[in-house]
Amino acid sequence: MTETRAAGPGHASRGDVVARLSPLDRLLPVWILAAMAGGLALGRLVPALDDALDALKIGSVSLPIALGLLVMMYPVLAKVRYDETGRVTANRRLMGLSLALNWVAGPALMFALAWLFLPDLPEYRTGLIIVGLARCIAMVLIWNDLACGDRETAAVLVAVNSVFQVVAFSALGWFYLQVLPGWLGLPTTSADFSFWAIFVSVLVFLGIPLVAGFLTRMVGERTRGREWYEGTFLPRLGPWALYGLLFTIVLLFALQGDAITSNPLDVARIALPLVAYFALMWFGSLVLARASRLDYARATTVAFTAAGNNFELAIAVAIGTYGVTSGQALAGVVGPLIEVPVLVALVYVSLWLAPRLFPGDPTLPPAGSPARAEISN
Repeated sequence: MTETRAAGPGHASRGDVVARLSPLDRLLPVWILAAMAGGLALGRLVPALDDALDALKIGSVSLPIALGLLVMMYPVLAKVRYDETGRVTANRRLMGLSLALNWVAGPALMFALAWLFLPDLPEYRTGLIIVGLARCIAMVLIWNDLACGDRETAAVLVAVNSVFQVVAFSALGWFYLQVLPGWLGLPTTSADFSFWAIFVSVLVFLGIPLVAGFLTRMVGERTRGREWYEGTFLPRLGPWALYGLLFTIVLLFALQGDAITSNPLDVARIALPLVAYFALMWFGSLVLARASRLDYARATTVAFTAAGNNFELAIAVAIGTYGVTSGQALAGVVGPLIEVPVLVALVYVSLWLAPRLFPGDPTLPPAGSPARAEISN
């Protein structure tokens, strides 16, 4: 969630990946666990918190939680280089594969895993399906850099996913939560589900920070230049995404305390399909990218952008559609806790597989070379 700086293409060490993360990112699972514990304690100490949060709302979301969600999204979208879409989008093979993996394979796989692992827990199952629809636009930039992927390609795919989510997320939510289960003879989601509720949630919690991020980059680069914007401004702005995430998790777990403490095994059951999803999407995407004759840097980028998910958006949609104390929201909150260690492990796997799957590739990270990605505080 903090800013990454490139020292040049193809120059990365296969050394300690975790050591190249900032303290904030390196200990992200610890911060998330601490936020969960703090939220549970807060819920116990302030039993009237639910009523206080309901006192002031934006739509169906309390104002403090809405602000936390927006703070999560804005720094991430301010990092995207929106002016570099042309170079990457001109590669039709890469774009076609990425779009198919992100918007066809990913949601379908999460739908299947959610029903396979959680057939008797409809709220968590629905939450996981929503997670599957929220394609990654955040931490993927860090994982991609650490694995020596193509940074500009990652930035463009993030931008494409950001725009595509505004356009397609609500329609896909309707399809996977109501239409497809009906075709398969499975129970559909409750009548509380609303196509327009999801559309409004995406428009507010993705559209507002997307416009703000675009305008911030445009104004910042025009007034102070790209070097200042990416070297000075973004490192200061970046940690606020983590602060927003942790703030939101504290409030969510304060409100979810009773459900979590009374059913701790449910959290473990939510984690299992998430682990399976990350592993299957990443390995499958890397193999398909290799079969499509993409080089290591671009294949790695395709794999990480396909495997990651935008939990910020999933949490926002779950809260806006089903409520802050819903099982759907809890499923979204568990997501970052699982994603971080799994994708850090996949960075190591990527660097280990690089010379084996892509022998002689000029984009391979040469062993012993200076680190390409250094994550600043």
